[in-house]
Amino acid sequence: MKAKSTVQGLPVYQPGKPLEEVKREFGLTEVIKLASNENPFGCSERVWQSLLEERENLALYPEGQAPELRAQLANHLGIEEGRFVFGNGSDEIIQMIARAYLEPGTESVMAKITFPRYDTQVRIEGSRPVTVPLVDGTHDLEAMAAAVNEKTRIVWLCNPNNPTGTYFSEAALRQFLDRIPPQVLVVVDEAYYEYVVAEDYPDTLAFAQSDPRLLVLRTFSKIYGLASFRIGYAIADPAIVMELERVREPFNANRLAQRAALAALGDQGFVQLCKQANRQCMQQIESQLEQWGLSWFPSQANFIMLDTGRSSDEVFQGLLQRGIIVRAGSALGYPTTIRVTVGRPEQNRLFLEGLAACLDKPSSIV
Repeated sequence: MKAKSTVQGLPVYQPGKPLEEVKREFGLTEVIKLASNENPFGCSERVWQSLLEERENLALYPEGQAPELRAQLANHLGIEEGRFVFGNGSDEIIQMIARAYLEPGTESVMAKITFPRYDTQVRIEGSRPVTVPLVDGTHDLEAMAAAVNEKTRIVWLCNPNNPTGTYFSEAALRQFLDRIPPQVLVVVDEAYYEYVVAEDYPDTLAFAQSDPRLLVLRTFSKIYGLASFRIGYAIADPAIVMELERVREPFNANRLAQRAALAALGDQGFVQLCKQANRQCMQQIESQLEQWGLSWFPSQANFIMLDTGRSSDEVFQGLLQRGIIVRAGSALGYPTTIRVTVGRPEQNRLFLEGLAACLDKPSSIV
């Protein structure tokens, strides 16, 4: 039986290799996964107690509107409760946006190398993706604005960008929005927002409250350490929220995910510790790369994309055989790079030792 034409030929999303698969494949007992930008410090301890509190409710459907989480998030961010939509990860909200606003004959503008689910969901809806090359790993907002025309329905911006970790400033976003017509939805995906330290990073929530074209995506999968629960959210104008609610699946944010997110949100001390540790551990990696004369994209996220100077597939396999999982840049549009999640200090040391062996670099690690 044939699938519909817009699905035929679509690439299947390839996540980072699971720990268990690598252990089986190479007969290893210890494996470090630095491929999926997960939080190496886990999640707040408060999450575990919150899950115990839900054990009597596992046979019950969750509340579809996530009212408790909605109220706490609204209070935490200073945003009206009516501006939130929750999803089974922000991936599902990307799907909801495409389903609500795209159809054959429309177009969506996005960076050429960015989170691939934008492209996939656009194609599934029969819309046409218009891709704009990055400049030094960063969104070329001027060229993206120039690519918008009467067919454009959505512009997708990933800030910081995945897979490069680069960002654009508040001034750049303001200039970009000045050039975008009122009927075009601008989606700013901020999955790594909590890791950002740049002082000129956009205050997108202020933009979203005054500009009905802007939708902001965030997630509990990254710094909050809840990737396995799959829960993310969007902040948008209430009119956009209403359209997304029409295509949202019932009970899409499950009961345990809502409870875990509530507990994680209440522990901002843990979030700040992870943010600080991420910067310190990133410096650990960057200082060694500098000693080796390797280049990398400056990152505002919890990962680094570095240029190995040789086939990323070879480096990926070499690290894999040593029990270290990263992402090969060949699958991300940069054939000589790898993307590595910033891990704990001991994980970073093992990664650097493995990388030194793969690249014939001095093995003395700083």
